[in-house]
Amino acid sequence: MAAPKPGERKLQILQTLASMLEQPKGEKITTAALASRLEVSEAALYRHFASKAQMFEGLIEFIEVTVFGLINQITDQQENGLLQVQAITNMLLNFAERNPGMTRVIIGDALVNEDARLQVRMNQFLDRVELSIKQAMRVAVSQGEAHEGEVTVRANMIASLVLGRWHRFAKTGFQHNPCENAQAQIRLMMV
Repeated sequence: MAAPKPGERKLQILQTLASMLEQPKGEKITTAALASRLEVSEAALYRHFASKAQMFEGLIEFIEVTVFGLINQITDQQENGLLQVQAITNMLLNFAERNPGMTRVIIGDALVNEDARLQVRMNQFLDRVELSIKQAMRVAVSQGEAHEGEVTVRANMIASLVLGRWHRFAKTGFQHNPCENAQAQIRLMMV
């Protein structure tokens, strides 16, 4: 078997870490277990990442780039503010459904007993998500489809719905689909 090309091993490590996080039991992931799954030594992991925290930072970076890239696409392609909110909310729930391991990182489940700065970074991510929803709500206000005084409350309510669905998805071992009945709930929040 040929040696991986530069960068491929790093990606393989992150993909394996993400797949290990998809296990419903949510056991603590050690570098030894990760190395074993990859059939390499722990030293080989540390040639690519200085620490396990750096590995999680790689996953967080993937989450941030993907989610905010998709939010930018939505706001660029959809002019209607309320439809932006619905599309952003749906994308966030679909992201979780397609990436259960990443969902455990987002809600902080996978970050317990890891470097505290990782949870701080995820908290900032969640604040940015809510801010994106708030910006879409402001577009709706400018279009006469929402009231200025409700922007913050509605954005927080929708962000809380998303976060709650992410938590339920992860805490039930990925049994409760985060998208189930979401459309109806989102519509009720938009009235």
